[in-house]
Amino acid sequence: MDKFVPFDKMSKKEQKKINGEKRRDWNGIDPVTKVVPESKKVYKRKPKHQKDDWDE
Repeated sequence: MDKFVPFDKMSKKEQKKINGEKRRDWNGIDPVTKVVPESKKVYKRKPKHQKDDWDE
């Protein structure tokens, strides 16, 4: 039987293993937000170069 070792005293490798078991699985879903690439033909209202307010 293994001795009880507090979480803080465990090696980083053991802590990582325990934390990995506690985490939820995404089941193949990528959690990163996706952005649809904009068409280059679309009219953009924003100015290409932002005006600097420092020199006023």
